[in-house]
Amino acid sequence: MTGTGQRFFISYAGVDRPWAEWVAWHLERGGHRIILDVWDWRTGDDFVRRMDEALERADAVVALFSKAYFEDGRWTGDEWSNAVARRDRFIPLAIEPLTNDDVRPLLASRIRKDLHGLEEEAAVAALREAVNGGRRPTEAPPLPVPEAEEAAVAEVVAVGAADKPRLPGSTGRPDVWNVRRRNLDFSGREAQIADLRDGLLGGEHSVVYALHGMGGIGKTQLALEYAHRFAGQYDLVWWIDAEQADQIPVHYTELADRLGIAVKEAGAEHNARMLVQHLSGRSRWLVILDNAEDPDQVERWLPDGPGHVLITSRNPNWRRLARPTSLDVFARADSLAYFRTRVPGIGEADADVLARELGDLPLALAQAADMIERGTHVDLYLRLLHENTSPVLREGEVPDYPEPLAAAVAIAVEDLDGKHPDAAALLRLAAFLGPDPIPTEWLVDARERLSTIPAQTDALTWMRTTLEPLRRNSLVRIDGSGFQVHRLTQAVLRDQVDPARKEAIRDDVAAVLASVTPGDPETPGHWSAWASLTSHLVSQHIDIHHRPELRATLRGAVNFLIRSAQPRAAAELAGTLRDTWTAQLGRDHPDVLTATQFLGHATSDLGDIYGARPIIEDTHTRRRATLGDDHPDTLQSANDLAAIHTRLGLYSVAHAMHQDTLDRRRHVLGDDHPDTLQSAANFAASLYRMGGIAAARELDEDTLARRRRVLGEDHPETLRSALQLGEVCFELGEVTEAHRMHTEAWERCRTALGDNHPVTLGAAGCLANTLAEMGRDEAKSMIEDALDRCRRIYGESHPDSRRATYTYACVMFGLNNHEEARRILVDLMALQRSVLGRDHAETLVAMNQLALTLSELRQYTEAVRLLEDVVAWRSKAYGEDHPETLKPAFNLGAILYEARSFQAAAAVLEDVLARRRGILGDGHKDTQKTVQVLTATYKRMGQNRKAQKLTAKKSTKSRFRKKSR
Repeated sequence: MTGTGQRFFISYAGVDRPWAEWVAWHLERGGHRIILDVWDWRTGDDFVRRMDEALERADAVVALFSKAYFEDGRWTGDEWSNAVARRDRFIPLAIEPLTNDDVRPLLASRIRKDLHGLEEEAAVAALREAVNGGRRPTEAPPLPVPEAEEAAVAEVVAVGAADKPRLPGSTGRPDVWNVRRRNLDFSGREAQIADLRDGLLGGEHSVVYALHGMGGIGKTQLALEYAHRFAGQYDLVWWIDAEQADQIPVHYTELADRLGIAVKEAGAEHNARMLVQHLSGRSRWLVILDNAEDPDQVERWLPDGPGHVLITSRNPNWRRLARPTSLDVFARADSLAYFRTRVPGIGEADADVLARELGDLPLALAQAADMIERGTHVDLYLRLLHENTSPVLREGEVPDYPEPLAAAVAIAVEDLDGKHPDAAALLRLAAFLGPDPIPTEWLVDARERLSTIPAQTDALTWMRTTLEPLRRNSLVRIDGSGFQVHRLTQAVLRDQVDPARKEAIRDDVAAVLASVTPGDPETPGHWSAWASLTSHLVSQHIDIHHRPELRATLRGAVNFLIRSAQPRAAAELAGTLRDTWTAQLGRDHPDVLTATQFLGHATSDLGDIYGARPIIEDTHTRRRATLGDDHPDTLQSANDLAAIHTRLGLYSVAHAMHQDTLDRRRHVLGDDHPDTLQSAANFAASLYRMGGIAAARELDEDTLARRRRVLGEDHPETLRSALQLGEVCFELGEVTEAHRMHTEAWERCRTALGDNHPVTLGAAGCLANTLAEMGRDEAKSMIEDALDRCRRIYGESHPDSRRATYTYACVMFGLNNHEEARRILVDLMALQRSVLGRDHAETLVAMNQLALTLSELRQYTEAVRLLEDVVAWRSKAYGEDHPETLKPAFNLGAILYEARSFQAAAAVLEDVLARRRGILGDGHKDTQKTVQVLTATYKRMGQNRKAQKLTAKKSTKSRFRKKSR
């Protein structure tokens, strides 16, 4: 193949890797440089970066067109397809018959060269023509003599014939082949097949590769797909059922007979040894040992030589003989793709629920797909799965698996009962925990209290020796600090345990969980330990919430879920505990009231403030009656009730409650108690809302200093205090200090809490608003990211999402993108009205900001109408002298001024000034700002004497720049 040494990037679908290697090999032999992912990219590389680099470096893209190439999941959007297809040189090669309907519209008009259906020499010639192009002859072509062209091509074909990739499909199956039919429903596992191919090609001599994993994980199916996909690259492929190792010589004898080297009189052992020796002297062979379990018994039958051995096994202990690779359950995307293929028309949500409940286990997915195909509705299947797990997992015809999942688990456990009863007992205990990893230290710590696990003499090694048989049979997955049992294995085991034994096992489970002490659930440093514990406490099959020894642990778990921003899980667990404990202890028991308190908190965090209010009020009432007004639990309920009043917009009521709670907590608990600091922060926020900004700053500074000392710099409540103080600084015009505080708090939030925690998202909003005030464009991307996260996590109507939306509008306002701010605020107002009502405080805040925005767009009439409504509603709710009433009243006067309605502006501003002087005094910044605007108004009205009395100081243009707060 001739050429000028171009650099080609090979673009292909994973299933077409044999074609990609064949094309790449021949192009490289023709003097070109090749970029092929499986040759040039390493595990762990950034795929997107590698792709960008490859497209940048390549002179041309060679695309292997097949139906798989155009599957929906491969093409991630126009950006990628444009990058590939709209290059100066794009060379499409069809490797299977295609119609234009099979090809993406962007590429359908491209002239493509067919490689499929050709003999190898013809395919090489077609490849060369596609790359080099045809040329117009300079003289009359000679009478065609195919032999000359074929000879030139044959020379390339012949070079390195022993090592080069074969043309896929050119030879069909090898002459020596006993592999059963291909599984037409096989899907997914592309990365694993690529890794397997790389591993088998990774050595000059015999390469032994061991796929291991639990039953039903798809080891055999992966080996089967590999054998069929790469059949053309081998001269010999032989499949052996190796579960009974003593039968391997018999299977080898069959292969020896097929090769004509068997001696009938010599017996199986002799012929098997002859076969192993024979394979050491030839290449291009693949032997598959399916379900091999004992490495020691298999070792003597592993051939040497330039071929490949592929082992499938439940036993992971192959490292001495092979390259072991653990096969895990499907990635969720592969599970969904499988259901779409097997059950056309299934909804994405149904497929996702099925995959989750089945733990993405391929065999279970196949059984479920068969039952649904035969008429079982998804909802009915899920109900049956929960109620009768073992019978359901015996149903569903899956010819490509030896037995259904329930039977496979039962057989394995029966074998364990006979050989390793301690391991079987541990497995059953694990079945009554959750499906997440189980730290081994839990079992070690509780060992003396476990009645269902046989006693061990060696306390130091009992955990390791008990787990080993489970690991060897792939019934558990072990990492450095714990082990995990698949959820369906657990379900089958639970079904097989008799009621009396179940109760004893649950006693042991309670003993294990009660012995775990993760630390303070409100401290982020302990959250990973709490997450591990809580995942088991909330398991729907655990049924131990009624046990007294677990009450403290369960209370801590709910508190952890609330503090770590998992309100839905917190509400579910708190509701379960309230109902369970009420039946046991009565409605007024302290533990019941604590569970109810948490339920109210979680309900509020979910955005249902109207649902949370009666829960919190009832808890507060009961605690006052049973514990007294000054009990710490009662004071916590008082704090929660004040907070819910704030969220309902009842600021005056909330202010009085926060002040009373703070006074009581200081008296009962002391100034530095975390509960007292909670009330101090809440009262400071209330002072801020009520216009007492100087007092708010003083209290915020004191609270932040105390929280840093008591809780630490990175505690969520400390970070909240820092953000709150930064907001006060911003309101006072200290933008540089606000920026410093918000930046530091946001960075600490990201490190301590993660990007999706509500405190972090709130910090991002604060910082974005500060950046917008400073005129910095990065404010936009920051608030866009925070808003997107809020909506994705909580939904559009959640309070946090609504606040982020409002902040986004303020940022757009601050960056002078007034039309975008208007659009956002119109939508937000409609949402606020539907969720909260027309006169809720948050609705009025949005109306006020929309009026300011409309003013910038010179839509004065609508702006004035909105502000008149805001002033009227706030006057009714708070009174005419309240700071929250005077703010929109001042804005109304300023906008009337800009609309040149000077008489009306003066009337409004005179009233605002009189009230602010009486409440705030002449020196307050809000009073001074009112003086400035009213002075300008008088001047425009020609009333200079009045203006002089007010002592105007600055030009009108800069005097009252409207802020977005």
